[in-house]
Amino acid sequence: MGMGNASVYRYSTLTCAASSNLPGSVVTVMLGDMGMSRMMRGTAPRGAHMMLRAAPTTVRAGQVSFVVKNMGWRTHELVVLPLAPGTSAGQRVPGADGKVSEAGSLGEASKTCGAGAGDGIAGGTTGWVTMTLPAGHYELVCNLPNHYADGMHQELTVPVT
Repeated sequence: MGMGNASVYRYSTLTCAASSNLPGSVVTVMLGDMGMSRMMRGTAPRGAHMMLRAAPTTVRAGQVSFVVKNMGWRTHELVVLPLAPGTSAGQRVPGADGKVSEAGSLGEASKTCGAGAGDGIAGGTTGWVTMTLPAGHYELVCNLPNHYADGMHQELTVPVT
């Protein structure tokens, strides 16, 4: 899946990077927000265009390191959720708080310039996390208010070997 129309997204310059020695398969996840600037504060409005794009979208079972680059202005995160058989990315229904359920979460990258969970990956920075994934289908999401509904989700496949 491509990055979409790159001319409509505003990109921040990255100020930190993940270690080049992360274990397992490495999935690079790019996060961005379209038509938004550093001046916009508060909860993202529903209907704003945001993106979450991962490459590759298929990895082998075992250790997987996610390197999450927030190229946008808003704070974002990456949560890895299992997908039920017969479902695909983008079908979850956000609650009144603008978030989807994180039941069954396998972990997250939400720390600015660091590994694991934190308060969010600030614009222009990188976060990362390593986890062990068995064969299955997963949904990569940003679960900050309204970000999922605004397009921040993608499927990841771990095939049976």
